[in-house]
Amino acid sequence: MTPPLARPAAGPGAGAGRKNLMLLIQLRWIAVVGQIVTIAFVEWALDIRLPLAPMAAALAALAALNLVSLLRLKAWPQEVSNQELFLALTFDAAALTALLYLSGGATNPFAFLYLLQVTLAAVLLAAWSTWAMVVVTVACFGGLALAYRPLALAPGADLFELHVIGMLVCFALDAALLVIFVGRVSANLREGDARLAALRQQAAEEAHIVRMGLLASGAAHELGTPLSTLAVILGDWRRIPAIASDAELIADVDAMQAEVARCKAIVTGILLAAGEARGEAPAVTTMRAFLAEIVDDRRTARAVDALVYDDRFGDDVAIVSDSALKQVIGNVIDNAVEASPRWVGVAAERRGETLAITVRDAGPGFAPDMIENLGRPYNSTKGRPGGGLGLFLVVNALRKLGGAVEARNRPEGGAEVLLTLPLAALMLEEPTADGG
Repeated sequence: MTPPLARPAAGPGAGAGRKNLMLLIQLRWIAVVGQIVTIAFVEWALDIRLPLAPMAAALAALAALNLVSLLRLKAWPQEVSNQELFLALTFDAAALTALLYLSGGATNPFAFLYLLQVTLAAVLLAAWSTWAMVVVTVACFGGLALAYRPLALAPGADLFELHVIGMLVCFALDAALLVIFVGRVSANLREGDARLAALRQQAAEEAHIVRMGLLASGAAHELGTPLSTLAVILGDWRRIPAIASDAELIADVDAMQAEVARCKAIVTGILLAAGEARGEAPAVTTMRAFLAEIVDDRRTARAVDALVYDDRFGDDVAIVSDSALKQVIGNVIDNAVEASPRWVGVAAERRGETLAITVRDAGPGFAPDMIENLGRPYNSTKGRPGGGLGLFLVVNALRKLGGAVEARNRPEGGAEVLLTLPLAALMLEEPTADGG
């Protein structure tokens, strides 16, 4: 079976208010089912006559509230406010009050379910809302002590025994709901902590990239002058008779001029990616030509026996040539060539509105900890200072463009890196009707 691809962690999820409302919906369904079971047990097992019609109406109101809450979550993407959660809990308290009024009032052991409402409020609501819920539940409990519908007990029924049974059932229901609620809240907190840790890691990586970008930009500025000086000196050497008449020396000078020209092109690319190149407009090209240029450039720059390019992109599209992306893809190919000088395979294809580039090699593959920590700085098996920055830059550069990087070891040996990028990040924007 093909091993799973490793990818960096995902981004933040839904808001806390929406999660809390969903949690209330789930608890309310459990409470409705529990109350139906309890009413049925009291009616038929304990032979206590209850006003089933009005009780059913109260439970139907709770179910209707759940349906409205689900519709609100689906139809409105806005965050759920504290006031909405407070109103929902107040409605729950009112429904519980109606059920208790119809079944003995404050003498009903299920009156202790008010504590569950206060617990939910203390965890989910702001401080003022929690105290307001305390006032609401105390007022409801006090009202039930003054006005309620007495239970119609069967002749000879032991009221104390029935009260103990009711307290046991109430305790079991209360404990089960609290365990479910606290467990879900704890899971939400752990998920929030994980998202916060991921955001902090991303911020640290981006700060690291900024520092590296500043250093690279400064180095590019500093290298411009000595490279120009070397180009002038090499041009002068070509005109020296002793060198011009020696074919071997002329070949060496030509090789040095080619390398200096390449260094100047790299420096220009760094400045262009940093937005510091002057007088150069963005180059318009096509996706297939852009990718073919990258592969051809890697074939020229790197010593590889076989760099196989499989163009499966399909219908071509016009794009703006992005020098940073060109460096990113070239970096992945360079890493593959370094690990597998005899063969590297590059494939490009279009998956809907996404560009997918797969780079394969026949080298030793990734170490398990490298796949686990994909994209972390200095995560490398090369054992040299600064190693591992290539994939770190690749992951973060693609993330900025809305893309992703995945890596795995191939079953037949070697490694595979998959780069995915939305085509919208590179494609030319169609002109609007007003020419904008």
